[in-house]
Amino acid sequence: MDTIERAPGVKTAADVSVGYAADPEYRPKGLVAPKYMGTVADQYDMSTMGRVQVLRRNFRFISILGFACTLICTWEVVLTLLASALTDGGTAGLIWGFVIVSAGFSLVFASIAEIASMSPTAGGQYHWVSEFSPRRYQKFLSYITGWLTAIGWQCAIVSIAMLAGTIIQGLIVLNDVNYVFEAWHGTLLVIAITTFSILFNTFLAKNLPMVEALILIIHVVGLFAIIIPLWVLAPRNNAKAVFTEFNNGGGWNSAGTATLVGFSTTITSMIGYDCSVHMCEEIKDASRTLPKAMMSAVGVNACLGFIMVITICFTLGDVESVLETPTGFPFIQIFYNTTQSYAATNTMTAILVITLTASTITEVATASRQLWSFARDKGLPFSSFFAYVTPGWNIPLNSVMVSLAVTVLLSLINIGSSVALTAIVSLTITSLMSAYILSIGCILIKRFRGEPLPARRWSLGKFGMAINLASMAFLLPIFVFAFFPLTSTVDKTTMNWSVVMYVGLVTLASLYYVVRGRHHFVAPVALIKRDAVPMAAGARS
Repeated sequence: MDTIERAPGVKTAADVSVGYAADPEYRPKGLVAPKYMGTVADQYDMSTMGRVQVLRRNFRFISILGFACTLICTWEVVLTLLASALTDGGTAGLIWGFVIVSAGFSLVFASIAEIASMSPTAGGQYHWVSEFSPRRYQKFLSYITGWLTAIGWQCAIVSIAMLAGTIIQGLIVLNDVNYVFEAWHGTLLVIAITTFSILFNTFLAKNLPMVEALILIIHVVGLFAIIIPLWVLAPRNNAKAVFTEFNNGGGWNSAGTATLVGFSTTITSMIGYDCSVHMCEEIKDASRTLPKAMMSAVGVNACLGFIMVITICFTLGDVESVLETPTGFPFIQIFYNTTQSYAATNTMTAILVITLTASTITEVATASRQLWSFARDKGLPFSSFFAYVTPGWNIPLNSVMVSLAVTVLLSLINIGSSVALTAIVSLTITSLMSAYILSIGCILIKRFRGEPLPARRWSLGKFGMAINLASMAFLLPIFVFAFFPLTSTVDKTTMNWSVVMYVGLVTLASLYYVVRGRHHFVAPVALIKRDAVPMAAGARS
């Protein structure tokens, strides 16, 4: 997959590198030191897309691999969201659901990796929709996609920080039976965790690649620090029951429907590897390194997640008792039941708090880059403020600080209504999946029409259309089930209000587009100069 697809007679990047580097018309005039400008291929890509290099390209394969693995934190999310999976699906639903979701998202991110190699830009999906969608719909679809991804990633910061914060509260409940689980305590913890993450994205921004590589080690070692005590000390559940018994705690019409609803846990644990796309203007040799790192991250986390899923299903004990834990998190109760030690439980749980806090660091980086990229195309109100890159720091500082402000404001909602906050957090899944569907759908349309696609250094080859089709066949049904509540009978507290939030977001973005956006938004396709740079478009695939 590491080849450039091109039409007969089309030059490669190597063929044009000398002329490109010498031609002042195509030499980028960035605001960073030459050592951070990246390779000739990076400069070619930036010029092709009409962009100027203002961010440092200091990420390499290992650091961006760590970035993606630790942001998604698959095995950690499986543990923290264990309750919903056990309620709808049970152990068998969790295991087979994880296998299905991992396979499905592998196809999805393979499609996205190929598109990213064609157009390695921090804009990601909204850029691709602008470039590859039918001309008539380019601007509007790109604009809506930009809003979906921008809001989705802002909500992602709140969701991961809230998980870390409420886990800390769960530990306090375990150690102090007199502690009262207050919502405002969780809000304060979210603010503290996010503020801590902001420090890494500002004062330590230059060292972020090294930090991500170190966190990757903790992510991998931490898994074994947890599963070894469980395998050594915990009694084993019956293998037949683990793999074949499904649970329908939500009262659905069948165990199959319940399992599909319970997919929310495994979907959350495997969605979002496009995070590295939004960092691609900070990756050296992005069109080659990014796809490799993205797919490697999917593979690494899928393996680690499967190990944790099997381990927890065999060692959790009685499902009903762990679901009734006063800590709010079944995995904490499982740790304590296994070790019978507060110290051991605290230590094992602390590993998750550390890795989820690290995930918040990468969430802030991703969300701020997506916000900055959309703003530089004037897709947001006050775009000039969001798009500002601080000289010397070479980071979108304003967007980083806005990400903090948005997280604080959204976390305050938890004080008044945890249901409302849950609905907002759910926007992460539905918004990102919408962006995937639109991006892959646009590429599929071009393939169906037999239109040429740009050159790419990481290609799906002759399997491209089949993989794109399989990705859409996977995404469309799980997108629908993402709006389902956990139980079939609902009231105002158990209803999944994310559908209201999603429709509201799309409606507001559409209205703003009509009123103001269409007059100011610069669709990325308008900046592309594929015919102007000395390298023709890629071959049909």
